[in-house]
Amino acid sequence: MRYVCIHGHFYQPPRDNPWTGEIERQGDAAPFHDWNERITAECYRPNSAAGLLDDEGRVVRTVNNYALMSYNVGPTLLAWMERHAPDVYAAILAADRESRARFSGHGTALAQAHSHMILPLANRLDKVTQVRWGIRDFTYRFGRAPEGMWLPETAVDVETLEVLAAQGIRFTILAPQQARRARPEAGAAAADDGWQDVGGGSIDPTTAYTQRLPAGRTIALFFYDGAIARAVAFEGILDSGGQFVQRLLGSFLDARPWPQLVHIATDGESYGHHHRHGEMTLAYTLLTFDSGTQPRLTTYGEFLHRHPPTQAVEVAENTAWSCAHGVERWRSDCGCNSGRYPGWNQQWRTPLREALDWLRDALAPRYEARAGDLLRDPWAARDDYIDVVLDRSAPSLERYFARQAARPLNQDEQALALSLLEMQRQAMLMYASDGWFFDDISGMETAQLLRHAGRAIDLAGHVFAESLEPEFRKRLEAAVSNVPEAGNGASIYEQEMRRLRSARRDAP
Repeated sequence: MRYVCIHGHFYQPPRDNPWTGEIERQGDAAPFHDWNERITAECYRPNSAAGLLDDEGRVVRTVNNYALMSYNVGPTLLAWMERHAPDVYAAILAADRESRARFSGHGTALAQAHSHMILPLANRLDKVTQVRWGIRDFTYRFGRAPEGMWLPETAVDVETLEVLAAQGIRFTILAPQQARRARPEAGAAAADDGWQDVGGGSIDPTTAYTQRLPAGRTIALFFYDGAIARAVAFEGILDSGGQFVQRLLGSFLDARPWPQLVHIATDGESYGHHHRHGEMTLAYTLLTFDSGTQPRLTTYGEFLHRHPPTQAVEVAENTAWSCAHGVERWRSDCGCNSGRYPGWNQQWRTPLREALDWLRDALAPRYEARAGDLLRDPWAARDDYIDVVLDRSAPSLERYFARQAARPLNQDEQALALSLLEMQRQAMLMYASDGWFFDDISGMETAQLLRHAGRAIDLAGHVFAESLEPEFRKRLEAAVSNVPEAGNGASIYEQEMRRLRSARRDAP
């Protein structure tokens, strides 16, 4: 039995002004207002109605690719779509409902850890909140519990997998180089017998694996076909639907005795944004395998239901799909960059992370102590705050405080509690992975992290009547830009805060 599954990770980082919730005009996204609008026009909307052409170039059919492919959409992007692209948002939700009928009750949509932070570099409290928020956001939008969850940048460690499994997540998807060793599941209860080294991407990607976890739980892992994924992302295979189909077919081997799953995972933006008309190639490929013959299209949840893992695996901890050095791209000058600026360094990454970690750790005990006067359990209340983020109406707030308040709170006390919780939300948004991914601290992605940090500092100043900003700025001075006129992290932060605070004063 042979199956095909194509996964797309659709994601955009937060782009909004943390004080207003609105995205300012981004000139480099012209003629669109901002990058969310531009990529929606080039990718997200076309994938909801991808055109199939006849020999004369006429559209003869449109396909909602989301109903046939496995996908996750980042919560920050879904929240933006709900407001600014409701047609696309509705098509994505409808696709999952439709797919459940096609794939034995197993929908095409996966959840995502909420704010796209690199979870192996997060503390345990943030890991738990990020996973719980991702699940609750998914359930709110899709009307069902998620079976699987996408890890930002597929970054993994055992503790992260433990958190996923504890929250009921059945599987996640990793890159082939993130497997360390494997053996038949039947021998998993034995000592160390039967383990084989599968490092360096040598694991067979055509089956599911079980990772046993320290607390006694297990989680299923899928390692995608790295060669085909690279061909989609970087080698132009999307220029031809026939070529894409043949490449997938060519990965099946008669010598394998098990049901084979040929599957890939890439950024969903490959299909239309990175590669023009890629959504049309994807539609052709998906329909080819949805014909009812083998190989047949499937989802990860359906495959796992039909063919439980027979192989055990152990992951290579602190690894990700987009860094050859583990997870160093998000904390050190490891050499991973875009390649656009020879001679630049990324030494700014370490002091940036250290400054943000200092801020997080300065806020946490203050939050816990002050929120403890208002809320039964400050950290459980933070986990539950996602319901307020999703629905800030008066009835939603009333239900929230009925669950979480330590005692009846007056309006001022409720406002104080919400300020504390929002401070914590901003302190997680400031870890979105994009801020370290690119080449310089002066980039708009890193500026966005500093915006969230500034908002958290402002809220802390309001609540605690003290300013953490001087120490934060001092720590950012060590994050030196490659652009001389940009200075360092402190000067970039000050410029960004000056502009945002001025805009707030000038607002009607």
